[in-house]
Parts: sequence; C-alpha cells; structure tokens
Amino acid sequence: MSATEVMEECTETARERREEERLRNVNLDDWLPITSSRTAKWYYSAFHNVTAMVGAGVLGLPFAMSQLGWPTGVAAIASSFAITLYTLWQLVELHEPAPGGGKRFDRYHELGQAAFGRRLGVCLIVPLQLIVQVGTDIVYMVTGGQTLKKFVELACDGRCADIRLTFYIMMFASAQFVLSQCPNFNSISAVSAAAAAMSLCYSMIAFFASVLKAHPAAAAAVDYGFKATTAAGRVFGAFNALGAVSFAFAGHNVVLEIQATIPSTPERPSKRPMWRGVVVAYAVVALCYFTVAFGGYHAFGNAVAPNVLISLEKPRWLVAAANLMVVVHVIGAYQVYAMPVFDMIETVLAKKLHLRPGLPLRIPCIIWLIMRKPAKYSLSWLMNWCFIIIGMLLMLVSPIGGLRQIILDASKYKFYS
Repeated sequence: MSATEVMEECTETARERREEERLRNVNLDDWLPITSSRTAKWYYSAFHNVTAMVGAGVLGLPFAMSQLGWPTGVAAIASSFAITLYTLWQLVELHEPAPGGGKRFDRYHELGQAAFGRRLGVCLIVPLQLIVQVGTDIVYMVTGGQTLKKFVELACDGRCADIRLTFYIMMFASAQFVLSQCPNFNSISAVSAAAAAMSLCYSMIAFFASVLKAHPAAAAAVDYGFKATTAAGRVFGAFNALGAVSFAFAGHNVVLEIQATIPSTPERPSKRPMWRGVVVAYAVVALCYFTVAFGGYHAFGNAVAPNVLISLEKPRWLVAAANLMVVVHVIGAYQVYAMPVFDMIETVLAKKLHLRPGLPLRIPCIIWLIMRKPAKYSLSWLMNWCFIIIGMLLMLVSPIGGLRQIILDASKYKFYS
C-alpha cells in the first residue's frame, strides 16, 4: 500500500471510531438523568426553578434586613433580584447559542468547557458546582431534620417523647434514599411541584403571621435601629446579611440542567418555554421574598430571629403547619440539587470508565458482584459482601457520630455570638 492509502485508511478508521464514540454518547445521553427525558413543559421549569430558588433562606431575609436597615436592605434585596434575573436570562440564552438550535449545553460544565476549553472548563466549573450543590444538600438535610423536629414538638405540645435531632435527620435521609432512585429530572416533577407550592405557602404564612401579629411591646416601640453598638459589629453584621441575601437568591447552578429536559426544535427552541417558566418562577420569588423580608422586619424590627418562624409563637397550629411545609419543600429541593450530581457521577462511570449503563451502575457497591459474578461463598464473594456491609454500616453510623459531636459542641459555643 502506498503512503497515501495508509493515511486514508488511518483517517477512515479514526473517523469510524469518532462516529462510534458519538453514537455511544448519544445512547448514554438517553439514559443519564439530565438528558434521558426531554418532554418537560414550560411549567416544569417554573416549579423546578421555584423549588431551587425559594429555599429556607427566604425565612432569614427579615434578619438580614435588621442588620442592614431599611434603605440598604431594600436596595440589597431589590438589586439581587434584578442581577440574578438578568444572569439567569443569560444562561437560558447560552443553553443553545447557535441560531435555530444546534448543540445544546445540557450541563453547566459543558458550557464552561465551550468557554474556557475542555480541561480548564471542567477544572473551573465542576468543583464550584459540586461545592454549591453538595453543600446546599447538606444544609437541606440538617434543615429538614430541624423543621421536622420542630413540627413534631409543636404538634405534640409536650406530650410526645423527646427524640434527638440526629434521628429526625435520618428520617429525612430515608425519604431521600427512596427519591434518589428516580431515573431523571422529569420523574421528580410531582415532588418538585409540591415543594414549590409549599415554599409559596410557608412564605405567605410567615408574611401574614408577621403582619397580623402584635409586637410584644407597643407598635411604636419596634426598634429599627442596628442591634450592634460598635462600628465593627455593624460592618460584620452587614457582611453577614449580604451573605444571607446572596444565599437566598441561589439556584443558577441547575438552570442549564433544568432547560435540558425541555424539547427543542429550530422552529421552537427550548429557550422560549424555559424563559416563560423563569418569568413565572421569578414572579413567585418576588412575591415570597419581598413580602417576607419587609413584612417580617416591619413586625419585629431588630428583634427578629435569624429564622422568622422562630419569632412567631402563636397560633401554634399555624406555625406547626409552616414547619411541615418547610420539610416538604426541602425534600423536593434536595432532589433538584442532587440530580445533577448523580448525573456527573454516572457520566464518569459510563463514559470514562466504560461501565455498562443500567440499575447496577446506580448502585456501585454491587457492580463487581453483578458484572464479574464470583462463585457464591468464594473468597471474592465473601470479601465483597463483607465490604458492602461494612460500607453501609459506616454510612449509617458516621453521620450519627458526627452529628452527635456537633450537638455536644453546640452547648459550648454560639455562631456569630
């Protein structure tokens, strides 16, 4: 064969390999959680975005106002609303940057790779996205346990046995273990819709209960001045408040993944229904955030608690209902933030390590037993089952031990004291 023929054959072989890889990736995209179902409607994006954005952080906005005061507080919340809406619009537009469709950036790190290069994009985006998503889910795990405990205490009114916070967190985790088996974003749409509805409901409870509740002192005695008496205290209090406001306006890191579930054609690109859902979502965000922040601060002034529901003591049944609504909301919000993490893990296992997609891949702890099928009671079989059992036990007892230590340490110090 001539050199030209050899080069042509090599080129053809490389082309065939690329085509095989492309088809393999397409097939995997039909299985991965983010891209396996592209049948979402515009209202799916509405309640997914509400669930991701209107978190328990809204209940801390009155406290943030108390550290900023009326002018600065209003400016901070209003500007955060405007900035986040604008940047979210940018992400919606960037999901399909080419006119008339084309390549879709279904995941945040794919957009980062297009902007910064294949390796640098991953290095810049993935760690930050994982920190936000995993960190948020940790917060939601603790918040879910705390609010569930508060609901039970309010509902029982001292008649029930006292159960430690650790076990309430484990109850919340048990629900997440079941929901985490859902295959894709669209399969949790009902849970997300319920969570979005609950976020609106408990926000309205916090608002109306604050407005209608009589202040412990006369209304004229409500103090809107800064609680801190020193300049340093006011500055650090303002920093803390700005952090609380920015935390409340979260959710951008799952926008592309939400849009990936919407069908797209050149005539009707996905950005149209996605933006429609975003507008509805931000209308709900405005209703919740501005009413709770301004109503709670107006009712309690600088005496408001970091969670405005704590400042509300009566009626007991209403406060108990609000806490239960928070539980339902964080159950759904946990999944909205967790689904992209599951997608990242399964993408690496399927595309990089070339493991066969399917249910066994979603339980890695038993991959070896299923795929290699060692003889029953052989050394390999016994070792793997032993490691599985040890791993499961550690997964259960480690959080209990760690949370117990946090609870014990909490008696010795106070955050931001």
